[in-house]
Amino acid sequence: MPHSQLPARSSGELPFPDYPRTRPPLTEAHARIYAEQYRINRDGETLADGAAQKLEQWMHRRIAGVSGGPVLEIGAGTLNHLRFESGAEPYDVIEPFTELYNGRAECGRVRAFYDSVQEVPKDIRYRRIISVAVLEHLPDLPADIATSALLLDDGGIFQAGIPSEGGLLWWLGWRFSTGLAYYLRTGLDYGVIMHHEHLSDAREILEVVRYFFDDVKVVRFPTPFHQLSFYAYLEAREPRRERAREYLRRRKRGRSAPGR
Repeated sequence: MPHSQLPARSSGELPFPDYPRTRPPLTEAHARIYAEQYRINRDGETLADGAAQKLEQWMHRRIAGVSGGPVLEIGAGTLNHLRFESGAEPYDVIEPFTELYNGRAECGRVRAFYDSVQEVPKDIRYRRIISVAVLEHLPDLPADIATSALLLDDGGIFQAGIPSEGGLLWWLGWRFSTGLAYYLRTGLDYGVIMHHEHLSDAREILEVVRYFFDDVKVVRFPTPFHQLSFYAYLEAREPRRERAREYLRRRKRGRSAPGR
């Protein structure tokens, strides 16, 4: 039986019970420089960070290879994906970290800004919902994916680029690029940032996406093998809307129960 056809839980337990996840705290030293170092990393200002950004362009290009809108980008960061898009379609973004995009010229291309996918009006529909190196950061990943499934129009596509977290090449890659650059700048361990930021690995993300979509395609870079890839591109179609609604209903009931 395909993974997406599996029943939620034979016992009736809500799937993905370990979400939402709690973000491990940063040390005082890491927290003090967090915002500025995050911006440096996203803008690729150092040689190592720039090299990482070059590799990430594979994800941007795969996502932009599908046209059509309106578009909703989850976790738009510095709005660095916008340059890969045609600019012809209405473009909304979700990004609570306003320091990353305030004052940037790309803001003029954005129709609406939201802090979370739950803030998007329920009557809006998107042709594409996209994210680049974001899903691994989301504390409540299943709820966000379920909500995204409900915001897609008929024939809509959910597209995501994610790191091959849990694989050997990905581990070596961040250790000797971004991690090394961060250590040379700050004298601090970038592993603390990784544990704080990355709450789901590639296997867990794929499991959640497959649960809420019937048709999921996976392409990896630079090889088709998880252990020997830096990134994966997910393209999901045919959202399982009733499953998404039921998951969100049960989550809401569980949170409102006495003692929760």
